[in-house]
Amino acid sequence: MKRQKLALGLWLLALCTSAQTDIWRSDSLQEVVVTGTGTQHLLKNAPVQTEVITQKMLSQYGGKSLEEILSGLTASFAFSEGDMGSQMQLDGLGNNYILILIDGKRIHGDVGGENDLGLIDPQNIEKIEIVKGAQSALYGSDAIAGVINIITKKHTDMGIYADNSTRYGSHNDLRQHNSFVFNYGKFSSQTNFQMQRSDGWQNTAEEYAEGMALTDSKNKTVNKFWNWQLAERLTYQPLRHLQLYAEGSYYKKKILRPTNGRHPSCDVYTYDLRYNNASASVGGKLYLSDEAEGIRRNYVALDVDWNKHAYYYDYTAKHYDYVLLKGEEYGDQDGEWFSIAMLPGQSKLQSDQQRAMAQLKGIFYLPYENTLNAGAEYRYDYLKAPERTETGSADDWTAALYVQDEFNLLRWFNLTAGLRLIDNRNFGFRLTPKVSTMFAVDDFRFRLGWSQGFKTPVVKELHYRYLHLMGSSMFFYIGNVDLNPQTSNYYSANIEYRGRNLTASVTGYLNRLDNMIALVNVPVGEIPPGITTAYLGDGSDNVQARMYKNMDDARISGLDATLSYRLMKELSLNVAYSYLDTKANMYDASKDQMVNVVIDGTAHHKWSASAFYSHVFSPSYTLGISLSTRGSSTRYYQNNGNGKPYQIWRINTTHDLGKTGKMFAYRLELGVDNIFNYVDRTMHPYHLGSNTSGTTVHATLTVKFNYGKRVKTNNLSTKQKNNDEENSD
Repeated sequence: MKRQKLALGLWLLALCTSAQTDIWRSDSLQEVVVTGTGTQHLLKNAPVQTEVITQKMLSQYGGKSLEEILSGLTASFAFSEGDMGSQMQLDGLGNNYILILIDGKRIHGDVGGENDLGLIDPQNIEKIEIVKGAQSALYGSDAIAGVINIITKKHTDMGIYADNSTRYGSHNDLRQHNSFVFNYGKFSSQTNFQMQRSDGWQNTAEEYAEGMALTDSKNKTVNKFWNWQLAERLTYQPLRHLQLYAEGSYYKKKILRPTNGRHPSCDVYTYDLRYNNASASVGGKLYLSDEAEGIRRNYVALDVDWNKHAYYYDYTAKHYDYVLLKGEEYGDQDGEWFSIAMLPGQSKLQSDQQRAMAQLKGIFYLPYENTLNAGAEYRYDYLKAPERTETGSADDWTAALYVQDEFNLLRWFNLTAGLRLIDNRNFGFRLTPKVSTMFAVDDFRFRLGWSQGFKTPVVKELHYRYLHLMGSSMFFYIGNVDLNPQTSNYYSANIEYRGRNLTASVTGYLNRLDNMIALVNVPVGEIPPGITTAYLGDGSDNVQARMYKNMDDARISGLDATLSYRLMKELSLNVAYSYLDTKANMYDASKDQMVNVVIDGTAHHKWSASAFYSHVFSPSYTLGISLSTRGSSTRYYQNNGNGKPYQIWRINTTHDLGKTGKMFAYRLELGVDNIFNYVDRTMHPYHLGSNTSGTTVHATLTVKFNYGKRVKTNNLSTKQKNNDEENSD
C-alpha cells in the first residue's frame, strides 16, 4: 500500500508542477503582485514565491465563499467550517498561524481562535495572492504559516458604476451583493453591501453525547445562519502627490441552533450565537516623485485602523451559567462561583475583542537597483470578557520597526533581505530576519528562502478563565501568564518554468516550530489561585481542567506542485498537488509524558484540478465552462476519530449576455456542486473529511451599470516593466 501511495505521489509530482496558479500566460506575465515583498513586481519576477488566483479563475469558478474558492483552486488549504469560524489549515498549521489581509490590512476576528471568512465578499474580490511560510519579518505575528492577501475590486472610471449580484442555491442558500461607486474629480465613493443566509443541513441524526449514542439528534452538520455587511470607502486627492481615504464597515451575523428538549444535557441546543463586527480606518499616501520621471514612484503611507469583534449568546432554552464573583470579602486572589439560570430571550456578551493599529510605511527606489521597504507599527489589543478573564478585561500592545532591501545588481539575480525588531509589553524585544534569492535563466526561475517566525501568546491564551457546564460535567479553560512566545524557522526551495503555454514548478519546504501553544488537560491541583472553588476541591470526577501550555515542538515538511497548460486559446488545464508530513511532540495526559504525533487535521495528500473553457459566440454572448475536482486523503486527529478521504467534482457555467446601450451588462451563472453526491455521515461530534451535504445546484444573476469615462491606470511604469522583461531574458 505504501508503494502504491509513493507511486501515486511520484506520478502526480511528474504531472503537476507549479507554485503559481494562473490560466493564460499572457495574463500572468502582466500580473502585478505585492504581498511577498510589500513592493510591486510582475508575477514571473516576484522574488518571493507567490501564488495567484486570478480574476478569470474567480469569475469562471463561481465560488460562493472564500473557503470554497481556496479549497477548490489550490491544494494547500483544508477547512472544517464550524459555528465559531472557518477552522482553516495551511500546510499543517491552523487559523491563528495564518495572516489574512484585505488590501494589505489585517482582517480582525476571534484573536487566538477562528476567523469568520464571511466578512469577505467573494463578489468583491479582484484576485487573491498567497505567500506561504513565515513572513514575520514583514508582517509581524500571526504569519508563521503564510499570508493570504485579498485584493478587492477597484472602479476608477469617472462617473457612476453599480452592480447587483443575486445567487440562490440548495438549502435556501442566498448570497446577495451590491456595490455603488461614484467618482467625480478628486473625490471618490464606493459603497458595498453583502448578505448571506442558509438553512444549513444535517448529514446524520446520530450523535454521541453524555455517554449516550443518540439516533434522533437535531444537531446539524452546518447550522442555519444569516449575516450582512455594509462598507463604505471615501477617497480624496487634494494634491497631485497626495491621496487621502477614510473607510468603515459594520457586520452582523446570527447562527441559529435547533433546541432539543428530549436531550437537554446537550448544551449546544440552549443558545444561538450572535456576532457584531465594526471597523474604521483613515490614512493617506504621499508620493515623493513623479511617474513621468521614468521610475516607479517613491512614497510614504500612514494608516490608522480600529476593529471590533464581539459575540453573544442568545438563549433559546433554560441554561445554567457559572460566574466567578469577586470582592473584598474574597481577597485579591480568591473568588466564588455561582450558578445563574439564563432564560429564553436573554442575551449575554461572551467577549468583545478590539484592536487599534497605526502603521507608517515607506517605499524607496534607490540607485544601483535597490528597493527599500521600511516602516514602523504599533498595535493595541483589548479583550473585554466579564466572565472569561480574571478581572473582566485584559490588554496587550506590540511595537515594531522593520526594514527590507531588494538588491538587483545583476539582471538574473535578486537578493531580498529583511529584519523586524519587535517590542512586546509582556515579552520584550525580538529580532526576526528573512532572506530570499531568485536566479533567472531564460524562462526558468530558481528561488531559495529562509525566514524566522515569531508569535507572542495572544490575550486569550494569557488571561482566559472560562467555566463551561455540559450536563453533569464541568470544564475549565484556563489561560497561562507563564507562556513563552512561539518561534519557527522556515526553509524553502522552488524551481519554476514559465513558457508560452506551460507553467510548471515544484516547491519543497521545511518548517520547524518551537514552543507551540496547545490547550492540554491538567490536574485540578494546577489550577491557579482565584479559580479554586468547592467544585474543584471535592475531587469529583466530573471536573476537567484544560490549560494553555508550551507543550509542542513540531517539524513540518512538504512539497507543493501544480501545472497550468493552455491547450488552445480558449481551453486551459490546471492541476495542483500537495504532500504534507507533520511530526509534533505533544503532551499525553493519560501517560503524563510527551509523545510523537501527527498534527491534528493533517492530510498527507491533497489535490485539485480544473479545466476552463471560454468562447465568444457573438458580441452579445460569451460562454464559459469550468469543470473542477478536489480531494484529500485521510485527515488525522488525536481524539474523536479521523476525517475520511474524499473526492468531489463540480461544474459551473457562465453566460455573458452582452451590453444594452453600452451601459448595462448581464451575466447568468448555473452550476452543480458535488456532482456524484458524496456525503460523509460520520456521527456527531466526530471529525469529517468534508461536510458537504451532497449534490447541490446554484444560479446567479449579475447586472452591471457603468456610466462614465475610462481613466487609464498603470501600477508599474513603462521603464520598470521593460526592466522586468529584460531580467527574464
